Amino acid sequence: MATQPVEDKLKRSAEHAKEAAAQTQEAAENTQEAAEHTQAAARTTAKASVQMKDSADRRTELAANRTVFAAERTYAAWVRTGLAALASGIGAKKLLEGVVPDWMIVSTGSILVLFSAFCFAAAVWRQLFTGSQPPQPDVQRIPPFLMVAFNGFLALVALAALFSLWFGRTGG
Repeated sequence: MATQPVEDKLKRSAEHAKEAAAQTQEAAENTQEAAEHTQAAARTTAKASVQMKDSADRRTELAANRTVFAAERTYAAWVRTGLAALASGIGAKKLLEGVVPDWMIVSTGSILVLFSAFCFAAAVWRQLFTGSQPPQPDVQRIPPFLMVAFNGFLALVALAALFSLWFGRTGG
């Protein structure tokens, strides 16, 4: 009879071992599943990291494009101001004729025309010497030789206007 309790204990122990084996198998499957999820999450994170880098690079390129466009707007503003000053200097001769003395007409026109020449030179200087270089933009910059040639011609026109003011006939 002493064997009966021993056999019961052995049966219960065998059942516990089977349950433990089943639980161990289930835990192994859960661990495998978790490992697969972790690997998938790692791949997704790596892809997101690459996408973030690509996104940051693209934002940098777009910022460089905006910088180029802003510099061109500044260049255009300098040229526009120079043209307005040139027209004002030339127009001062006709507008002030007979209203103020000739020396005042010549000095006002000269100041405006000299300011226009300064604007043409400043436009090229600001466009060519920007300080630190931005990252490589996608857009093309205006070729420097075109700016120098165009603004050089405008500066010659301003010089001719200045000589016209000094040596040409004024009013009265």
